[in-house]
Amino acid sequence: MSRLEQRFAELKTEGRAALVTFVTAGDPGYDASLQILKGLPAAGADVIELGMPFTDPMADGVAIQLATLRALEAGQTLAKTLQMVREFRVDDQTTPIVLMGYYNPIHRFGVEAFVAQANEAGVDGLIIVDLPPEHDDELASPAQAAGIDFIRLTTPTTDDARLPRVLQRSSGFVYYVSVAGVTGAGSATTEHVTEAIARLRRHTDLPISVGFGIRTPEQAANIARLADGVVVGSALVDKIAHAQNPGQAVDDVLSLCSALAEGVRGARR
Repeated sequence: MSRLEQRFAELKTEGRAALVTFVTAGDPGYDASLQILKGLPAAGADVIELGMPFTDPMADGVAIQLATLRALEAGQTLAKTLQMVREFRVDDQTTPIVLMGYYNPIHRFGVEAFVAQANEAGVDGLIIVDLPPEHDDELASPAQAAGIDFIRLTTPTTDDARLPRVLQRSSGFVYYVSVAGVTGAGSATTEHVTEAIARLRRHTDLPISVGFGIRTPEQAANIARLADGVVVGSALVDKIAHAQNPGQAVDDVLSLCSALAEGVRGARR
């Protein structure tokens, strides 16, 4: 079993959802970002999504756009992001890490080199928001052949005719974007999420994680009662934006992560 399969299987036996946290690699700088990354599991993160900074993050809202700019200005590169994963794996061999971002930096890096180095570093999955299933041969197939899961995004506008194509080569888990729009947008209603998850389950046996607009422990708990995973990103990234210094950024992100984890763990399913 992959680390993602193992983690979701363990949590299923515990009867609870996963807390999936997103942070941007290199934000607010390499050292502080690495501290955050290493601290997230102890703070309650079950799966970590690590954003790969890119100059044109078109699917992201203001919070993550600014995080990307901070990371790029601090000198973050795709090579450094892979190095962060290597350093994380020195002390943690169990927490799944999913790289999330856009295809352009990977294409420039070279797909073959990227897949090889991601696999060697200890990356477990990829979420590439601008690479549809019609282009599986470019990255999804090579990644999966190397043992790296390729996680698909589904949205409220992904209809029943499109879903089978989107999910056909999905692995790891399915990421349901609960609201139409960019990251950090308003949250969906419980009724909407319930209906969406029921529809997705008719098409896949993979775990379903729900994200976009989840910012508080209470919201996380509500989604944790419905889904296999709860994804929180912008709320954590905002803590970095508002911190007075890198040390405070680390503390504030991990503190919020702990509060979110309590909400998720306290939710009865």
